[in-house]
Amino acid sequence: MYVYHNTFMKLSFVNRVAELKELDAAARLGGLLVLYGRRRVGKTRLLAHWLARRGGMYSQAIESTATMQIEQVYRDLAPKLATNITPKSWQELFELLRLQDKKRWVLCLDEFPYLANADASLPSVLQRWIDHHQPAGSLIILCGSSTRMMHDLFLNRSAALYGRARKLLHVEPMSYAAFCRARKLKAGDPQSFSRFAMVGGIPNYWEYVQPQQSLLELADKLYFGFAPHLDDEPARILRDEGFAGLNALSVLEAIGRGAAKPSEIAARLGTAQTNLSRLFQQLLDVSLLERELPFGESVRSTKRVLYHIKDPALRFWFQVYSPHRSRWRDYSAQQKLKLLHEHASTVFEDFCRLRFASAARYWEGDVEFDLVQSDPNDEKALIVSEVKWKRLTPAERRKIETSLDQRWQRSALRHRYSKVRFTVLDVSALTRATR
Repeated sequence: MYVYHNTFMKLSFVNRVAELKELDAAARLGGLLVLYGRRRVGKTRLLAHWLARRGGMYSQAIESTATMQIEQVYRDLAPKLATNITPKSWQELFELLRLQDKKRWVLCLDEFPYLANADASLPSVLQRWIDHHQPAGSLIILCGSSTRMMHDLFLNRSAALYGRARKLLHVEPMSYAAFCRARKLKAGDPQSFSRFAMVGGIPNYWEYVQPQQSLLELADKLYFGFAPHLDDEPARILRDEGFAGLNALSVLEAIGRGAAKPSEIAARLGTAQTNLSRLFQQLLDVSLLERELPFGESVRSTKRVLYHIKDPALRFWFQVYSPHRSRWRDYSAQQKLKLLHEHASTVFEDFCRLRFASAARYWEGDVEFDLVQSDPNDEKALIVSEVKWKRLTPAERRKIETSLDQRWQRSALRHRYSKVRFTVLDVSALTRATR
């Protein structure tokens, strides 16, 4: 059922088929499952939907002292616990779980990093309980939004809970096709994709998208209008991931304003490039940045690397909103739509490259190709493509293919590949890719 509000429309649960299968499999096996992903990606909604189907206990942690957190968890679980004993410690709470009459129970502790932050001994207590006392067939799900902290808790070899989870399930942003199904939009309509480019694959943001909205109305609701919904979103995400100070925000600002090379970003920040290496890696680890290399370049290379903001909504924030927010009201509708169009074109290029496993951009000197991929039918051949965020005529396609051929003749790639095929991708790729 859809529930309408003045500012957003609550969505029905969509997609997440693979994630639901993983949860079902975990319930059959028992043990520990770790579920993580960035804020607002739909982790809690996924768990709520799954628990509603099969039953189980659920508690969302609060940011408070350990004593208050234990009290809150117990309150949430008490209706399903076969006891009136109030636990005073995590050990006592887990002992109550062990004494449950129903052996194949499920417990989900959401925002687990809040609990571990308040009580550093909790991971060790839980590790010992899992190793020695967890009833066979019971399942504990630990969920969190801080990717960095979830990695530290479960993937760091020195961590108490390292190796205890049967599965680490990363909840990723959803696809353009899922967005169109959820919002009842036509996938082949460029206006639908322009809306997606402003919100990306984060289902929580989709609730502010209404089919009858114009693009400018949506931009105002999310970013530029009075009390916009995503005005301070980057600061919240960086805080969740434990980034302190202005350095991370400044790196994202520099990239949004056109700096892509590490040296360019460092120059904008007035610091040495070596001072940013660790920060770049941290932003990559939490999927805020994406590291880009030209097609065919070794992943160990650092000389030709570029960085760009991975999430479309965050890219919009730093590429469009932040540089233009002070002057937005003075722009004409045509100027505003031009900025939205330019942003959507960058997201569309990513969308096209993601369709092909080996696809990447390529650049050298004055030569650049939007998309290069190995020909699936000939290992010695390449497919070189131009991506255009418009609907092209046959004559325009032929002209672009001629330009591709001319650039190919100046490219070093032609010395490594004996065969090449040129293609042009325009907005008709939206329909083909979402069938």
